[in-house]
Amino acid sequence: MDTLPQLIAALHAPAVKTRREAAELLGKSGNPGAIEPLAGALADPHPAVRAEAARAVGRLGESSAVPGLVHALDDEEPNVRAAAVYALGLIKDRASVEALIRRLKDRDTMIRIGAAEVLGKLGDRRAVKPLEALRDDPFGDVREAAAMALRKIRR
Repeated sequence: MDTLPQLIAALHAPAVKTRREAAELLGKSGNPGAIEPLAGALADPHPAVRAEAARAVGRLGESSAVPGLVHALDDEEPNVRAAAVYALGLIKDRASVEALIRRLKDRDTMIRIGAAEVLGKLGDRRAVKPLEALRDDPFGDVREAAAMALRKIRR
């Protein structure tokens, strides 16, 4: 299972493990032809496959994947949302700023932290007020991530 067509076909295999591994290998392939099939895998029925597809798309670093990743930020599974945040941090496309700002209110602490970190990397001033609002977050790690992001944006 090492050619691009074989890996793409494996994204539709019955076994979750096969689909997840195919997504991982496609992300490592560096082949832009993998982006569209991986974007489709963001809708896989299994969250492990969706999360791996998000990470894989991030590794490929193509801005064309941003809309699918933005959609994945609303996934019911925290691991998928976290993978989408991670991937958007790798791609560094400012088209994701508004969606990341919405994740600053995520019920999952790690996603709030990740969104703050990525917003800091992006350096977009639209994130200043939402990040400032995290000063009152009940978790110190979230407050610290927001403060670090604000320092990066204000440089």
